[in-house]
Amino acid sequence: MKLQKQALTLTLSAAIFAIALAGCSEPEPNAVKTAAPKVEDNFEAVYSSISADTLKQHTKILSSDEFEGRLPTTAGEKKTLDYLTAELTKVGFEPSNAGSFFQEVSLMQITAAPDMSLKMGENTFLYKEDMVAGSKHEVSEVDLIDSDIVFLGYGVNAPEYQWNDYEDVDVKGKTVIILVNDPGYASPESELFQGSTMTYYGRWTYKYEEASRQGAAAVFIVHETAPASYGWSVVANSWSGPQYGLVTADAGASRVAVEGWISRDAAVKIFADAGLNFDQEKDFAAQGSYSVALNKKASITIKNDLKESKSYNVFATLLGSERPDEHIIYTSHWDHLGKDESKDGDQIYNGAHDNATGTAAILAMAEAFASLNKKPKRSVSMLIVTAEEQGLLGSRYYAENPIIALDKTVANINMDAMNVLGRTKNVAVVGMGKSDLETNLEKAAKRQGRVLTQEDNPGAGIYYRSDHFSFAKVGIPALYAKGGSEPIDEATAEYRKRTNVIVRGCYHQVCDQFRESWDFSGVQEDTQMLFEVGYDIANSGTWPQWSATSEFQRK
Repeated sequence: MKLQKQALTLTLSAAIFAIALAGCSEPEPNAVKTAAPKVEDNFEAVYSSISADTLKQHTKILSSDEFEGRLPTTAGEKKTLDYLTAELTKVGFEPSNAGSFFQEVSLMQITAAPDMSLKMGENTFLYKEDMVAGSKHEVSEVDLIDSDIVFLGYGVNAPEYQWNDYEDVDVKGKTVIILVNDPGYASPESELFQGSTMTYYGRWTYKYEEASRQGAAAVFIVHETAPASYGWSVVANSWSGPQYGLVTADAGASRVAVEGWISRDAAVKIFADAGLNFDQEKDFAAQGSYSVALNKKASITIKNDLKESKSYNVFATLLGSERPDEHIIYTSHWDHLGKDESKDGDQIYNGAHDNATGTAAILAMAEAFASLNKKPKRSVSMLIVTAEEQGLLGSRYYAENPIIALDKTVANINMDAMNVLGRTKNVAVVGMGKSDLETNLEKAAKRQGRVLTQEDNPGAGIYYRSDHFSFAKVGIPALYAKGGSEPIDEATAEYRKRTNVIVRGCYHQVCDQFRESWDFSGVQEDTQMLFEVGYDIANSGTWPQWSATSEFQRK
């Protein structure tokens, strides 16, 4: 057997040698030379092909009444998912979650009965008028009876800032009242926290999470429009009706039992009833760690309707030509608030600006990448998530259950509520200075004659309020940037003044509807810019990094 193998080996070697010699011989005089076809890089043509008309049409369709406000787990979700997958398939992106476009997200829908009221001291407050409340506990009824009330300043426990409002106070079983935002907001010129730029400690999500860790029975955040950056109607609309959370092993038992908001007027009455001045107590709370017992009781009963359901993230990929296991992931959220059948007149929260525009941008982005003659070296994936409006649930679920391993996820670029106010001279970077993705962004902005600036209202904490934050929390450099506040010319400035009144006033309202009058040139400009950012990273061999001062690092 050994001799036979040796003979076969010699025969094959001779044949290979003969072929090699033939390959080295002179070609026949009339032989036609062939070469591999040269693939032209058509980046510039693709960049220019990203059109305002395409972005406008996608936005118009997704925000039409037919989609019923795109609330997760409804018929509106089914229509939305059908549209997204059809468009992604059309341009050539592939289903990349084990052959499926979908990542299932298990949600617990909890709808609190609206006939609740909150009693604090001698005051009784009505649902949606001066208070809203709910519970993440998966039970039919939550009773808070005669719970001691403690004012806990900003409700922050931040060792790196030497700040702990929970210090020397036991909140177990108690109701805590907490201010919105963080201490830096009250003293923007001070060295407290990050001054006027909100940290994660200022987000309502953090405040409920920390109170849960401390064992409180209930948390009520005092709403004030300026530090919250939105009005009371946004709270009332967003916190009423079906509320969603991720299904948890402990059925929500580790969360504080009652999570809610009270209006400033309600807080003033509660503090006065306790013999305290609300504004004076706010001043004390901004000076250092602070708590004070109000010597009053809180009571509320919340009746829940529970329904476990499934919603879906959409995930699609264009495989890279050289390093297909490394992915740049673009995100947008497809969901909005659905409809409220208890309202007179218009009942549908169409969510045209928030976030049909961002979803339109991700579809246009997919078409652009798929149109490149030379595919990017790294893979480009589109993640269109559910339940952003319910607390970034879809992106949070993805980050905790990634389809692409986190150590193969190069960067995240997020698109949410795109610029319908016309072209701008500047690009507003949300959370400016957090990562070197801004180097790529600066290059792409320069092509358009634009410069990078900080977001107009860093105190609003926008960096912690959209889906890129779910990636940042697990260490993935994440970018969120869009057209700034400096219009390109006088005509755009006039248009911007008129339109901005509508855009701001319609945030999370039924009037957030598609308007033919919207100028999509700003959306186009930003989509082109973010396309170039992703294109450059996808063709680079480097890995974006967080800045030294960022609170995030690769895990």
